[in-house]
Amino acid sequence: MSFPFKGIGFDWAYTLMDLGKEDDRMPLKKVFDYISSKNLSLPEFEEFLEQTRKIFFPMIKESRVTNREARFEVVLQKLMSQYGIPLSGEITLKNLLEIYYLEVYSKRKLYPEVMPVLITLKDMGVRMGVVSNTTNPGFMKENEMKAAGLKPFFEFAIYSSDTPYRKPHPSIFELAIDNLNMKPEEILFVGDNIPLDVVGAKNVGMKSAWINRARKNISAESEPDYELHSLEDLLRIGSPTP
Repeated sequence: MSFPFKGIGFDWAYTLMDLGKEDDRMPLKKVFDYISSKNLSLPEFEEFLEQTRKIFFPMIKESRVTNREARFEVVLQKLMSQYGIPLSGEITLKNLLEIYYLEVYSKRKLYPEVMPVLITLKDMGVRMGVVSNTTNPGFMKENEMKAAGLKPFFEFAIYSSDTPYRKPHPSIFELAIDNLNMKPEEILFVGDNIPLDVVGAKNVGMKSAWINRARKNISAESEPDYELHSLEDLLRIGSPTP
């Protein structure tokens, strides 16, 4: 078996990792409870939750226009400043981020076919990396990747929270091309989001594969080079049709 591309770039969320139904309430409750346990003054939790969303949601909306990532660490910094809580001693930014994201990550799981497919691709000599839009700090994403057992498969991981721009901006895809040191057309980018992953990759000359587990319909102008219904379909690319 051979694979027609030298390199693959993967999206993370809903491509390799099933995020399930995301909800910020429980992770923020963990942060709230931790701060409260230090005898620091906070409002009721519902107000704390509302204030967090008032800061974060406009940042997310703006990021969709500017392609500059909304970083959750900035949200926490603003929130703590608003409540007059210094980020020092037992209440550090890193500490609060870890409490929040440990709860977030505990609800996630790899799609069952991911590990076998990555093992096969690695055995075939395909070089791989991750390009992910994320509000999470890069060090937390690295922890998630290690915990999932995927770190050995990837030569690099590029997170929008650590770079000037998020997908679909060309620069984040160009970083992947530079890391692989290949021609764009030698790289396949795999993702679940047409505007971000498919269009973004094609705009820099990469080939694109859309992972469409829900079997949605798409418009012809944004058509990917390949459509996958499972990551296992990657291994059929380039194989003769039976």
